[in-house]
Amino acid sequence: MKTEQETELSAGQPAGPCGLRERKKRRTRDALIRAALELFLAKGYEQTTVDEIADAVDVSQRTFFRYFSSKEDVAFALQGLIETRFFAEICARPAHEPPMTALRNAVSNGWATIDEEMKAVAPPQLHMRMYQVIESTPALLATHLRRQYDTEERIAQEIARREGLDIDADPRPRVLVAAFAGAMRVAGKIWGEGDDWTANAMRDLTERYLAVLEPALSKNWRTSPRT
Repeated sequence: MKTEQETELSAGQPAGPCGLRERKKRRTRDALIRAALELFLAKGYEQTTVDEIADAVDVSQRTFFRYFSSKEDVAFALQGLIETRFFAEICARPAHEPPMTALRNAVSNGWATIDEEMKAVAPPQLHMRMYQVIESTPALLATHLRRQYDTEERIAQEIARREGLDIDADPRPRVLVAAFAGAMRVAGKIWGEGDDWTANAMRDLTERYLAVLEPALSKNWRTSPRT
């Protein structure tokens, strides 16, 4: 039977002490996220304690706080992963792409990576059901809305930088991102209410909604054909 080091070597992964240590830390962090989400769903967010999350993974409270600053922090861990990945994709888009094209391509290209990263932590069903907990918990909902605002502002600042604009003098970056985020929220709502919670389903929905965004803003609805 292969040792852990031999398995990592055969998979092309680093097998030195640092590599093994980082993999162990990642497994512990993922396990804490998964345990937290399961407890939030079973007991409710406010009824779940940090000690219960730590006990579910058989680690100490001190270990929990090495990975997360609070119970709220772990509740938004997967959402943070999505936000970070999408922003990185936007920053990586070629400079010649117009703003809306860059946003659409970032979303389309980002989903494949995000799907794999999320599945490594928790099943998609667990992630989607957590949104129901967030929406039914006032403290979490307030944080969720603030995070959305902060993320949209960050993206608008990046669009302004790409285009060489003063965001405080030119309203277009913020207006575009607000419309883009609105379309994404609608797609996400439809996705969450459906039966197919795969990344492909979400990608198809977002592409469909983003494809009609520009015509919806610029054309006469009474004469334009439906998309």
